[in-house]
Amino acid sequence: MAYRYLFGPVCSRRLGVSLGIDLVPLKTCTFNCIYCECGRTTRLIGERHEYVPTGQVIAEVDEYLARAPDLDYVTFAGSGEPTLHSGIGEIISFIKDRYPRYRVAVLTNGALLGDPDVRAALMRADLVVPSLDAVSEEIFQEINRPCPGITAGEVVEGLTTFAREFTGEIWLEVFIVPGQNDTEEEILRLKSVIAAIGPDHVQVNTLDRPGAEIWVRPASSLALERIASTLGGSTEVIGEACSSQALPQKAAEVTDLLLATIRRRPCTINDLISTLGLRPAEISKCLRVLEAEGRIESVRERRGIFYRAV
Repeated sequence: MAYRYLFGPVCSRRLGVSLGIDLVPLKTCTFNCIYCECGRTTRLIGERHEYVPTGQVIAEVDEYLARAPDLDYVTFAGSGEPTLHSGIGEIISFIKDRYPRYRVAVLTNGALLGDPDVRAALMRADLVVPSLDAVSEEIFQEINRPCPGITAGEVVEGLTTFAREFTGEIWLEVFIVPGQNDTEEEILRLKSVIAAIGPDHVQVNTLDRPGAEIWVRPASSLALERIASTLGGSTEVIGEACSSQALPQKAAEVTDLLLATIRRRPCTINDLISTLGLRPAEISKCLRVLEAEGRIESVRERRGIFYRAV
């Protein structure tokens, strides 16, 4: 079965084997981050809607989880901001009621956590992974380029309130952009705010594939370790993706899986091998066919050749 709203499972650097749920159209988001691996936001919006049919998402989730797959998480993520979808709480509740064995994670930029309805919708999740890249307003605006009206102060206040109410785990991500938010002053400001929020873990991340703006470059490993040390506590640098065992797949299934992954973010062959658990020869053959058909294109970056959807 080809799914419209599910993708993967992928082997995530943070979450292990994860089935993804994508609730909004491509690049529908509250932010237009300069580093976003999905590219520039095409629909910058702060209003919540039922962007895709809640019932259809639930039907796909039900069909997939009924097979009892071996997963570490069912994760709301994808190519936009999942909390923009007004039915996310209903979908989370369905999973927890019908398939309580599965842990639910939500990856969010945190922009809407000041909204009581959004906080209520996420209460049954097991893990929420919000981001906070800057607390200084100027730096926040430069990096995250939010929907008009969203400020750094509001994001921090929403995160703080959510952390006080939420009974699950919170892993806070800080994405480092050299020359933007890596100064000692900004890191110390972040440290103070993070202490007030009180997340269970803090994860320091940087560019791993092409970002929205071509001039954005990754921070060095040494810089990331220094920042993690300054932030202290349970801060860690996000590591490599886990490795998953190669599973036999039909050719059509491989094509669908590759396209679903590449549509959401550019990938190298090694990315696809590590995240999808497919054999290298299988992936290479499929990529050649897709590129010849004009369905994907390749671009050389510092980390290698990336494939992205056309």
